[in-house]
Formats: sequence, structure tokens, C-alpha cells
Amino acid sequence: MFSTTLHHLPRPIRSSFTSCRVCRKIVSRRMSTNPAIEPKVRKFESVEGADISSTSQSDGIRFRLVSYNILAQVYVKSALFPHSPPACLKWKARSHAIHSVLKNLEADFFCLQEVDEYDSFYRKNMESLGYSGIYIQRTGQRKRDGCAIFYKPSCAELITKERIEYNDLVDSIKADSVTCSEQKIETSNERKDSRKDSRDLNDPLVRLKRDCVGIMAAFRINKPFQHIVIVANTHLYWDPELADVKLAQAKYLLSRLAQFRTLISDEFECTPSVLLAGDFNSIPGDKVYSYLISGNVKPAETIIEEDAPLPLSSVYEVTRGEPKFTNCTPGFTNTLDYIFFSPSDFTKPVSILQLPEPESPDVVGFLPNHHHPSDHLPIGAEFEICQ
Repeated sequence: MFSTTLHHLPRPIRSSFTSCRVCRKIVSRRMSTNPAIEPKVRKFESVEGADISSTSQSDGIRFRLVSYNILAQVYVKSALFPHSPPACLKWKARSHAIHSVLKNLEADFFCLQEVDEYDSFYRKNMESLGYSGIYIQRTGQRKRDGCAIFYKPSCAELITKERIEYNDLVDSIKADSVTCSEQKIETSNERKDSRKDSRDLNDPLVRLKRDCVGIMAAFRINKPFQHIVIVANTHLYWDPELADVKLAQAKYLLSRLAQFRTLISDEFECTPSVLLAGDFNSIPGDKVYSYLISGNVKPAETIIEEDAPLPLSSVYEVTRGEPKFTNCTPGFTNTLDYIFFSPSDFTKPVSILQLPEPESPDVVGFLPNHHHPSDHLPIGAEFEICQ
């Protein structure tokens, strides 16, 4: 097993981690917060040498992708978010704010994580904004959230999609280690052993079964010329104590994505662009992050044992540098969310979504609040594809 130390705390965030100074700040913010405040949506800014306002001057394809951990309502409890104004934690207020944010971001593709009201809210409301969607719910029976990709049919045509279920890692271990005689154990005994060992993290079958998922899809963009784009969306496991599990998930993710790219390339005789977005629960420079970019740029200090099968770059890193934070809570404020892309001569980012500074008024007092309906911030980029 790999081991590493991440300097952040897992969700759920508990109030015991909040200092007295933070408590005073929170009380002040609660007293002064106006429930009528509209959500804060920042603008896209041009990267050096690009002009985002003159798409008509470009002969290339331009599209905008946004990734956003939306914060599943099932995880929204006042006891877990004592710093948040109570009114903004209610689903009625959050759903209104989420709808407003997504509408104003005007993306062609949305990669959303922690989506738990897909049928009752997201699908119909996104359809009203001109989007179609694909969705995968987390594997466990008691897990209600999942990952969704929404796209504009006016921009892109869905060709095919595949699910990613990281519990498949458990099956691969079973295939390697279970003998024929062990396979004949009666179901009742298997259930008994499962209950007995369900918390034994030294058992790799237990350790790897985290019920995390992802989804990847190929889209054909037809105007001003035809090009195929692969969009993948995922949410890796959160616990810093299981950093080896996150790394195993990242490796499985890229192996599946590489296979999917080969499948699309062979079937359609093309070189597709690849975009990978999501909440990776990993900070810049750790093992997961270093592995994800290792197929393109080798870190100065090697902390990984093998290169990734896909060349990927982080869109923020190669333009403005990684954000100071994408998650903002009392127990942890740092970057967990990324958009990776396959760098090439014909695919390049032309703009990125602005993010707040730590002292920005809309994030003072931590998230979620009336300005931001999630404890994460949306990240985004506009890409240009040339022939």
C-alpha cells in the first residue's frame, strides 16, 4: 500500500476543528447575511495570447466546460456545516442558487459531482436550459449521489458512453487471489465473514470498496467542422488516510480512459481531444495529482513509480497556476478540483473561470453561504480546437 500524508481533513467537517476566532467570524457573518443575496458567478478571463470575445474571428471550434462539486443535499446537515447560515442550507434555497449558477455560467459541458436529486431536479431543470444529461449513481445501496455530464445538443452530439465503477478494483483482486475451492464457500458464510470484516481496512477487498464512480462519453462536434471530444467526469475517494486507494482509483481511471480513447480512435479513425474533470480529493503535488500529469510532465522530484498512459495537463496550472483553493470549509481550504486536457497542437485553452481570493467577501466565513450553494467552487475553461 502507498502511504502519504495530506494536510487536510475529510468531509464531514466537524465543529470541533473550528477555532474561537473562526467562531466569532462566523457569528458576525450570520448576523449580517442577507438571504436575498444572489449567488456569485465570476467571469471567464482570457489566457495570455487568446481573445475570448472574438469567436467569430476564429476558424476553430470553441466550447466551454465547467466542473462543479455541487454538494449533495443528503450531506447537508447543520451539524456538519455549523458555520453556514441555516437558511442557505435548505434545499429550496440551494436549488434556486444552483440553478442560477449553472444558468449564468453558460457552459457547453457541465461535469457535476455529488448529484443526488438527478431525476427530481437536475434533469428537468437542465433540460429547460437546453441541456441533455447522462448520470451514474454511486455503487453502494445507501449511496444516493453520483456524477453527471450535461451537454448542449446544439453544440455536441453524444456518440457513446461508459461507466466507471471503482469497486471493479475489488473484483480484480478477487480474480487474482480467490481459488476454486474458496469460490465454493456458501453464501451464508460469505455474508457472515463480510459483516465481521466490513471495517477491517487491512483487508484489500474492504479497503478498495469505496463505492466511487465516474463516467466518460464521446461527443461529436459538427460546427464549424467535425471533431470528436471525450469528456470524463469523476469523484475520487475523500479520506487522506486511504491515499493508496485514491492512487489506485486514479490509475484505474486513466487505464479505462486510455482504452476508451483507443476505442474511439479506431472506430472513427480520428484523434479525439480528451478532457477529464472532477473532484479528485487530492491537492497539487501529491501522488494522485503527480500521477495524473506524469504522462505529459515528469515532476522534478519523482514521487510516483510509473507514468500515466495518457498525456494530460491541468488547465489552470498551464495558464494561471492552480487555484489557491476550490474547497473552503473551517477544517480544510485548498484545491481538490481540476480540469485536465490532452495537450496538442490543435487543442488549447483560451480562457479560464476566475476564482476568488481568500480575502474575497463572498468566501469570508467559509462555504456554503448565500453566495455559493456548495462547499466547493465551480472551475471552468474554454477550449479552442483548430484543424
